[in-house]
Amino acid sequence: MASKKRPDTQKTSEIVCLDSRSLEREPEAKKLRVKGPGCNKRCESDCLWEGLASLQVPPSCSSLQVSSSCSSIVRDLYQYRLDEAAWLPLQQSLQKSFLHSLASYQIFHKAAPFDRRVTSLAWHPTHPSTLAAGSKGGDIMLWNFGIKDKPTFIKGIGAGGSITGLKFNLLNTNQFFASSIEGTTKLQDFEGNTLRIFTCSDTCNIWFCSLDVSTKSRIVVTGDNVGNVILLNTDGKELWNLRMHKKKVTHVSLNPCCDWLLATASVDQTVKIWDLRQVKGKNSYLYSLLHKHPVNSAYFSSDGSRLLTTDQKNEVRVYSASQWDNPINRIPHPHRHFQHLTPIKATWHPRYNLIVVGRYPDPNFESCAPYELRTIDIFDGNSGKMMCQLYDPQDSGIISVRFGPSKSDGKRQGFDLLYLKLILFVLCLCQYLLHLLTSILIFAAQ
Repeated sequence: MASKKRPDTQKTSEIVCLDSRSLEREPEAKKLRVKGPGCNKRCESDCLWEGLASLQVPPSCSSLQVSSSCSSIVRDLYQYRLDEAAWLPLQQSLQKSFLHSLASYQIFHKAAPFDRRVTSLAWHPTHPSTLAAGSKGGDIMLWNFGIKDKPTFIKGIGAGGSITGLKFNLLNTNQFFASSIEGTTKLQDFEGNTLRIFTCSDTCNIWFCSLDVSTKSRIVVTGDNVGNVILLNTDGKELWNLRMHKKKVTHVSLNPCCDWLLATASVDQTVKIWDLRQVKGKNSYLYSLLHKHPVNSAYFSSDGSRLLTTDQKNEVRVYSASQWDNPINRIPHPHRHFQHLTPIKATWHPRYNLIVVGRYPDPNFESCAPYELRTIDIFDGNSGKMMCQLYDPQDSGIISVRFGPSKSDGKRQGFDLLYLKLILFVLCLCQYLLHLLTSILIFAAQ
């Protein structure tokens, strides 16, 4: 099978994507998958067992030795329990196993609830099989694909009602925050009731493009299409309203660990980082990160130590808290902006140092290959190298991805929503297996 040509920053010796010809020969349930060079037909998650042979029965049953030449989840878990290994090696082993397990991804559910494209997606914070989706027509759906009940559906206003931001209310998950082109940012419930209006423009020339919420500090932040950022408390009181950018604010993001730290992205080609405790005016930002093109998004990592930005052309950047004003990685990637497509925004995996982003092949991109596929690309957050690509011939649209809290994966583009189910050996299972194996080996030694 001929491999695709990629720039040096995207090559990997670990995992590559099957091309469409190979996919067509696979059974239906296995069409969406990735493989590594030389792998056999056995599931890649068998790598979980790599270290079993290295567990040796000691001369006495007072201790259990593990070969230092082996690297596996079982070995790292064993050393972690003995306080012989730091958290980082264990996390790296778990991430490696996760990447191997991508071979078991498959399309699990598909729905076409809207008559216009999907523009926003939010996973339920406590129910991993539930998500909310908003459309360009202002429709909002709450979908629990774990049950057969009809999804909850809130009808929008149609043209001009596009949902630009969705966030569940962590204090009451039957409620959600939403910003829209209708010109409002508000709190609603899934019965269709409006509980509180935070912002409302008096003109059709101003609308709200982004939204974030901190439950801990009880604040709501939203940005509009002329560069204003508005901070409010959850009671609806406006704390300040400042023009922080020269043009539309495409994204606002509160740091999950330090929610006084705010990142704002704009089509004025900048991402700015603010300390909410010290904001006095448009020039009181901590850092201004200049990009070559307008910027779609700026996401903090789950530990708050990194920032991931996506421009509207061909670059994804990673910044670190140790030096916010200098990117530690610049990843070339085709995802150009088009008016009638939901903007592609690279996001972090919620548990691992991985970046996921949809590919929109561009013939002008340096490494573009003929008939390049519209894949889901996964990069290593440290090296910036391409780790794998996911593709399914039954769903070849341009994809914007959002990982869910349960390692689930959703897609927002076109009229469809996909849920990609991950079959993965989780940490608790590994710990159980390690305990069981230890008991067996000690018994055998006796």
